[in-house]
Amino acid sequence: MSTRASTVSQSRSAVRHVKVDERSAGQRLDNFLSRECPGVPKTRLYRAIRKGEIRVDRGRARQGTRLQAGQTVRIPPLAVVNRPDSVAPLGWQQRLQERILFEDDDLLVLNKPPGLAVHGGSGLSFGLIETMRELRPNCRVLELAHRLDRETSGVLVLAKRVDALRELHELFRNRGEVSKTYLALVHGQWPRTVSSITAPLKRFERKSGERIVLVNRAGKPSQTNFTARERYSGCTLIEAKPLTGRTHQIRVHAAYAGHPLLGDDKYGNDESNALTLALELKRLFLHAAKMSFTLHKRVMEFEAPLDGELQRVLSKA
Repeated sequence: MSTRASTVSQSRSAVRHVKVDERSAGQRLDNFLSRECPGVPKTRLYRAIRKGEIRVDRGRARQGTRLQAGQTVRIPPLAVVNRPDSVAPLGWQQRLQERILFEDDDLLVLNKPPGLAVHGGSGLSFGLIETMRELRPNCRVLELAHRLDRETSGVLVLAKRVDALRELHELFRNRGEVSKTYLALVHGQWPRTVSSITAPLKRFERKSGERIVLVNRAGKPSQTNFTARERYSGCTLIEAKPLTGRTHQIRVHAAYAGHPLLGDDKYGNDESNALTLALELKRLFLHAAKMSFTLHKRVMEFEAPLDGELQRVLSKA
């Protein structure tokens, strides 16, 4: 049993009025509050926002409100949780430190490992972003520019300045501004005639509470380009380039084509699951291999090598 414990105390005894400076301009209100109220659980911050206890220029605001320089944020006394010095296990900190691909004043780029969510929540005490903030305690700003699913590995971009974060968010919203290439191992022989799948995607929630994405006429427009890179007995290594950024897009489009990704326990079928077991694959075979974009008029290109586990699976295929 862990001997580490948490205690609760009051962060401050009076209401604070914090002015937003230029460095914080453009930040979401919830991220701003996380910085201003260290130790306060996010659930408490969100409740304070919903109840109107936290206000921006005397008005109610939402957790996703983008702050502007000169605005004033009203912060009431909030209970803090005095946690141990480190939230994330030391092993994860060391692992992430070793997987940094690039870092400068604007960006920190990682080869994200599988099995780690990009942020904590939903029963997780820590995620990648919380761990990286512990590794970079002097960074006033350290935010996700985009996301990868928990079991997906590869290129992940974090912003270290608010102006870089704003520009990156704009790039990711605009189709064609960011080039992303994924590697995936799919069941069966990918058809030479299928180079692009355009099928609308919509999120659903099952009675069990599980959230899934399905091709549905009422869904959002979605397009993925596919190229067969290497053919093996019973499976194909493909390159997938999503032109839109929908949740689970590559996985759903590949399954829609009749060739689900190996290791996909959500969208796989009996045949793909059997091959996953035969190849002793323990994770989803989906890897964000390359990414490129232009930031502050600089062309940025990043490439993340395949993990050893995925290379070993290819050697067995």
